[in-house]
Parts: sequence; C-alpha cells; structure tokens
Amino acid sequence: MVFRYVSSDFGNHPLSHLMGSVFGMHNRENVEVFCYALSPNDGTEWRLRIQSEAEHFIDVSSMSSDMIAKMINEDKIQILVNLNGYTKGARNEIFSMQPAPIQISYMGFPGTTGASYIHYLVTDEFVSPLRFSHIYSEKLVHLPHCYFVNDYKQKNLDVLDPNGLPKRSDYGLPEDKFLFACFNQLYKMDPDIFTTWCNILKRVPNSALWLLRFPAAGETRLRAYATQQGVQPDQIIFTDVAMKSEHIRRSALADLFLDTPLCNAHTTGTDVLWAGLPMVTLPLEKMATRVAGSLCLATGVGEEMIVSSLKEYEEKAVSLALNRPKLQELSDKLKAARMTCPLFDTARW
Repeated sequence: MVFRYVSSDFGNHPLSHLMGSVFGMHNRENVEVFCYALSPNDGTEWRLRIQSEAEHFIDVSSMSSDMIAKMINEDKIQILVNLNGYTKGARNEIFSMQPAPIQISYMGFPGTTGASYIHYLVTDEFVSPLRFSHIYSEKLVHLPHCYFVNDYKQKNLDVLDPNGLPKRSDYGLPEDKFLFACFNQLYKMDPDIFTTWCNILKRVPNSALWLLRFPAAGETRLRAYATQQGVQPDQIIFTDVAMKSEHIRRSALADLFLDTPLCNAHTTGTDVLWAGLPMVTLPLEKMATRVAGSLCLATGVGEEMIVSSLKEYEEKAVSLALNRPKLQELSDKLKAARMTCPLFDTARW
C-alpha cells in the first residue's frame, strides 16, 4: 500500500512538532510512504528529520498544482492524505483534481472540508461522534483512543526532568497565588468564556489568570473587560510566547488550565497535559470544540477534566482550586500516566 502525505508544514510548525516520528514509523513491509513538501526547506531540524526518516521525501514547492496532481496520478497512488485542509499554505486544488482514488483529510484542519473530493476524515469517536456525522461531508474513520498524534515521548522527554523546571519568579508570576492559565491564541476566547473566567477569579481567593500575548494587541482589551467584570488588575497576568520546549516546561508552573470551548486547545492541550497540568474543558458539537476532551480521555483520567455545561465548568474550576489535595491527586495521576497512556504512545497510534 502506498501513502502520500501532502503538506506545507514540513518544517518548524506545530504539525511537524506533533507528527515528526510518524512518517518513519510506518511498517515498510506493508506501507510505502511519500511526503510531498509544498513549502521550501526552512533549514530547521524538523524539516531535516522528516526528510531523513520518510521513505521518500519530495520538495514540490516550485511546481504548479497541475504538475503535482499529474505526477501523483501517473504514479498510481492509492491513498493521498491532506495534512493542511483550510490552513495557511494549503493547495487544495491538487486534491480537487482527484489524482488518487482515496483522498483523506487529517490533522491540519479540525473540521469537515465540505469537499466532495475528500472522501474520508481521520478522527476518533469522541471528537466526531456518529450522532454528529451529519455535519461532515466525509466518511468518518475512527481511530481508537485519540486521533491527535504527537511526538512528545520522542522529542520532549527532557521536560519531565524535575531538576530543569523553572520558577514562577523567572516569569514575574506570583508565588503565592492559585494560578489558572490559558495558553490558547486569544481569538479562541469569546465573551461567555472570559466572563466565566472572571467569575472563577472572583470566587477563588488569592487567584490569578495567566494568559499569553498571543497576540500582544489583545492584552489591553482583555484587561479592560476583566476590570468591568470586577476582577482586580493583578489577577490578570500576561507573558510573551515562548519557544516550544520552554513553553511546555513552564506550563507546569500553573495550577489549572482553563480551556476555550468554541475552539479548544489542540497542540496547546497536548503541551499542558505532557507538562502534567490538569485542565477543565467543555466539549460542544463541532470537531474543533471536542479535541481537548479527546486528549484528556486518552490520558486515562479525562472524566475528571471534562464537563457538560458552562455552569459545570465554573463549578469544576472553583472546586478544584479550593480543594488542593484533590487537584494534586489529579495532577499526580496525570504525571504517572504520561509514559504509558495512549495519548503519548506514538508507536501505538
């Protein structure tokens, strides 16, 4: 069987951070793997790794979409995988020419493509339940456990070294406060969830919320909104975005991660769970709203982190913050599961 992966993200991009080992892990006795790079070499270790581990790696960044589709068709490829969907750098016109008999969407875009030329969507039973199959144009391929593969066990083991953990003071974070956190891009937040966070901060004594300048332009507006909701200025803390390994390592400085329901933490969710940081997440209907729940379930302790309403979300966050032994127990279970749970087992995936 021949698999061909098409992506503009073979380089320093979250997709390569997550899937770096996958292309070389296929059983070569049964599967022949080709990677088509839609972007030129960025010179990073991420590009070099995939290029060296994939059985075949072809840079097609200088070719027209017509030429790429023609080449794929002439090679009589069986399965063509779109790792972009509707993301930056995508060239979905290649797939629209239907150069392969089976065309699949995976990983890059967390939702239906709505395209008749994409036949299957690789997902899982929690993220895309059959009861919601009517919102997808593709046939659903359910992987066991979580569809969202990652490479942390291979690339981020150093993060687990307790001797390498930073201190809150390194980032100007308060040592004495209960620290909620959300490291998602700010566009994922809506008034309902931010109001809920403000309610949580008002109910938990000596607490603060740690956000990222992601982008920096959002800081002033969010601070103003929090003030309108009665939150004290020192309860909202912003820091700059950090490099990947530092970002994961410093995530453990927080006490509880608060997810955004309308568009979940995906890569970020995997980051914080690998750091051993529990979260509260509220799955809705669409794929992008359910990914964090799937991540949590694949750790084996997800039932303690998933809620079913915004009110329950608030109550769960408050109750965990006010019951430190219970929160510590959850964190300990999460940390103990990292090396054995399905979420971080790339080879099992």
